[in-house]
Amino acid sequence: MTVFTPRNPDYQRCVRESFARQNFMGFIGASLSRVAPGEVDIELPNQQSLTQQHGYFHAGATASIADSAAGYAALSLFSPGNGVLTTEFKINLLAPAKGEKLVARGRVEKSGRLLTICKSDVVAIDDGTETHVATALLTMMQIEGLEG
Repeated sequence: MTVFTPRNPDYQRCVRESFARQNFMGFIGASLSRVAPGEVDIELPNQQSLTQQHGYFHAGATASIADSAAGYAALSLFSPGNGVLTTEFKINLLAPAKGEKLVARGRVEKSGRLLTICKSDVVAIDDGTETHVATALLTMMQIEGLEG
């Protein structure tokens, strides 16, 4: 496991304030549950409005929190005053996403000067049991002057 050193000593505040401004995460009811250098976890409680026709979490909800967890993991390592944008991602849906909540665990794999490669694993939690439901590989871009 790689240990990362953030370029911004105030990275936690930066990540949390940016997440608070992200209207879509608030709209679906997602919340930050962990912020560390190169690591961010996002939780999404089950709501009927986030399910598909069979009652599972919709793949769009799963992909959305996977993307944001990875993006904020990358942002935690960026220089102060810079922002993050996703440039590419691929997601594999591994099992039906059912349970009380989803947790996306975004982790930086390689941090570069402009591009950062991240991975997000999404688990569904049901009665205390975790089921790995998705894995995403993402490329994030650091944007100068675009705070958070």
